[in-house]
Amino acid sequence: MKKVVIMLLALLAPVLSLAQTSQLNQYKLGSGDLVKINVYGQDDLTLESRLTDIGVINYPYLGEIKLTGMTVGELENYIYTGLKGDYLVEPSVSVSILEYRPFFINGEVEKPGGYAFQPGLTIDKAAALAGGYTERASKTKIFIDREVNGRLVKITADRSQAILPGDIINIEQSFF
Repeated sequence: MKKVVIMLLALLAPVLSLAQTSQLNQYKLGSGDLVKINVYGQDDLTLESRLTDIGVINYPYLGEIKLTGMTVGELENYIYTGLKGDYLVEPSVSVSILEYRPFFINGEVEKPGGYAFQPGLTIDKAAALAGGYTERASKTKIFIDREVNGRLVKITADRSQAILPGDIINIEQSFF
């Protein structure tokens, strides 16, 4: 029976990892993210910036661009379209996230607070970063507050749930 469970988990691991990768591909930029914009062969168009609360950067030739709410692909396309023709013939634009905004963990962990996000984080891994669960921590009453389309949504989660940058994890107390 143990072999079947282990084999099943081994088969599901790539699927779970792919699900988070897919979520990160659709990841919307927000306050606290550190992004790098690079246009191949154009050093004056390379920019590294941490997004502030308003999420606006001043980009050469294009002026102010509001990055919050955009995906990396949308931003690449926006800059490509803006530079093509008037400024460059065929710009090669790449945007990368150098540092994601932090996630936060509250409740029954040893060191609640904000921590640097890393792709592949689950609630268990996040709790480990926060010093582990306390003795009173519930292993079933776990919630994530996540911003979805500009609204804060409360999600009931389990310990293997993947988290995203900006998530607020709440670990409740267990009564037993």
